[in-house]
Amino acid sequence: MSRFVAACVQLRSGTDPKTNTETALRLIGEAAAAGAHYVQTPEMSNAVNRNREGLMAALATEERDGMLAALRDLARERKIHVHIGSLAISVGDKVANRAYLIGPDGEIAARYDKVHLYDVDLPNGESWRESRTYTAGDRAVAVDLPWGRLGVTICYDVRFAHLYRALAEAGCDFVSAPACFTRQTGEAHWQVLHRARAIETGSFMISAAQGGTHEDGRETYGHSIIVDPWGRVLAEAGNEPGVIMAQIDVGLVADARARIPTLVHARPVPVTVLGSRTTLAS
Repeated sequence: MSRFVAACVQLRSGTDPKTNTETALRLIGEAAAAGAHYVQTPEMSNAVNRNREGLMAALATEERDGMLAALRDLARERKIHVHIGSLAISVGDKVANRAYLIGPDGEIAARYDKVHLYDVDLPNGESWRESRTYTAGDRAVAVDLPWGRLGVTICYDVRFAHLYRALAEAGCDFVSAPACFTRQTGEAHWQVLHRARAIETGSFMISAAQGGTHEDGRETYGHSIIVDPWGRVLAEAGNEPGVIMAQIDVGLVADARARIPTLVHARPVPVTVLGSRTTLAS
């Protein structure tokens, strides 16, 4: 089977994992009822809380996480693939930003810890230091689905083109970057980055997102998106919670890569630097 229906569930997660789980279960159920075979949720599906102490107090280990257990049960009940964009998982005195791919049998088929952490000061006064709270992963992850191979990434990873090329070279037909993108950076870069990654690799990009003003005061961009290997946007949300869906024709991957075979034409290129930088006296 070379076609399947993919769905992205857009959330506006608050600080209470139980409430967030109830919302996710409802929206995933709606997607499954509408015919989705694969359903993805955003980054930090179980809790969005910029207060480190409050976040840590609400979290559980993987073995005890309520959303993970509930979504495993739902995947088994609905016989669908559920891709949890990420959960905040307690690991000692820090947090793992961890994605899960759950099969129709309810078993965990893949885990991925976000590799690139977002440490930045924004012009609007916002400051983010993910490394203060989160641990970083150290490897890319790809997992086979019935329709092809999925590359698993998270949010800020989407800015690192070499990661997506590596996944495409590893045989990925579709790649995900579920996110909790800030409104400011999302407005500027979200769609163009997804279209670029799809075009560069000849892959589908499928990314669910957090959207709107959250309980902790942060604003996220939303705009969950599905892009085909030619860079065409097949579905895109606004910033309200809900579901978007699109039919994925895996045959388009081979077609795009045959037309623009950058994966086989790439060559290592040494850089020759000419001249020298000088500091002008004031």
